[in-house]
Amino acid sequence: MKGNALVAQAGGPTTVINASLSGIISQCIKEPSIKNIYGSHWGMLGLVKDDLIDLTLEDTATIEGLKRTPSSALGSSRYKLQQTDMPHVLEILKKHNIRYFFGIGGNDTMLNVYQIEKYCREQGYELYGMGCPKTVDNDLFGTDHTPGFPTAARYVALSILQGGILARDMQKVDQFVIYQTIGRDAGWLAAAAFAAKKTECDPPHIILLPEVPFNADKFFAKFEEVYKHCGFVSIICGEGIVYEDGTPVSASKVTDNFANVEFGAMGGTSAAMMLHRMICNKYDYRGEFQVPESLPMCSADRAVPHDIEEAFALGKEAVALACQGTSGLMTTLVRKQSYDISIGTFPLDQVAAKTKPVPAEYIAKNGMMMAEKFREYINPLIGDLPEYVRLKFIPVK
Repeated sequence: MKGNALVAQAGGPTTVINASLSGIISQCIKEPSIKNIYGSHWGMLGLVKDDLIDLTLEDTATIEGLKRTPSSALGSSRYKLQQTDMPHVLEILKKHNIRYFFGIGGNDTMLNVYQIEKYCREQGYELYGMGCPKTVDNDLFGTDHTPGFPTAARYVALSILQGGILARDMQKVDQFVIYQTIGRDAGWLAAAAFAAKKTECDPPHIILLPEVPFNADKFFAKFEEVYKHCGFVSIICGEGIVYEDGTPVSASKVTDNFANVEFGAMGGTSAAMMLHRMICNKYDYRGEFQVPESLPMCSADRAVPHDIEEAFALGKEAVALACQGTSGLMTTLVRKQSYDISIGTFPLDQVAAKTKPVPAEYIAKNGMMMAEKFREYINPLIGDLPEYVRLKFIPVK
């Protein structure tokens, strides 16, 4: 099938989402069946509004430079395609003779790609739709990890490592510190902080995941135990942690276009803020909380090299497969026993609008720390962390 190709980036960015875009453009240029490659400006919203740009006219240096450029180069949105949009979307696809459609994104984006591919198939319009994974949340089914997660995980681990040294040395001023990560329903990023921990008193001391219901009594008991033993407490929490009845600890009631609860700044409150208030009210301690929001999603200075290359390869493979007549799949990363990654595929309908949680085997029995087995998963993704020294504190005689 000869025709034009369209690519869209949707949802929140990652540091390497443009590497996937670079891979898609690079491979499209090589494929005889693809004449022009278009980009949907502002994600799915651009498709609905027929706001397309011609990527065929970009120079080689720009396409190559995308591999190391943060954020979403095409512009993104969280527009949710409705079934009522589909006839109009099909008209636009026909208007521009688009026969290949590539969506780079997370759960909701994979749902949109699946909807478009399925509708075109039902209407007898030949379109090959493929998904390319992206999300720092690492919560997509079918892939060992998602492009963008290794870099964001390294950002978190470095922040906890370096911020933990600060918290240790400032414990006579601030008795605790709380670091909140993004991740609505899955705690992969919060769990990544575990990579910074080597000894019992090394931060983090408490990790709170959305997968484990928050129990205030158990939390305070652990807090007091750590404070007594280490002199300060480092807490990592996922933004979406909830009480046992499902109520967000953040107390947020704001939702986005996909009916997802908004956390952090978007929700007007945060889990870290509420935890800080609880601790201050109970102990009258002084402490701080940090909510970096989207910073781990665009941290080009901390990009993990293999994260860039994997994102690029997944984009290339999505195009190659589509041009071989494959459709309705997402390209994925498959890990062998050692960190030997190959590319696979997974059905879009099994990825769409679903969330892959942190497995129970990776979580410590108390529910507030990671199990040692998690190191085998996370360490190859983020690479080696810096080694810092500590004074011996030998008293003067």
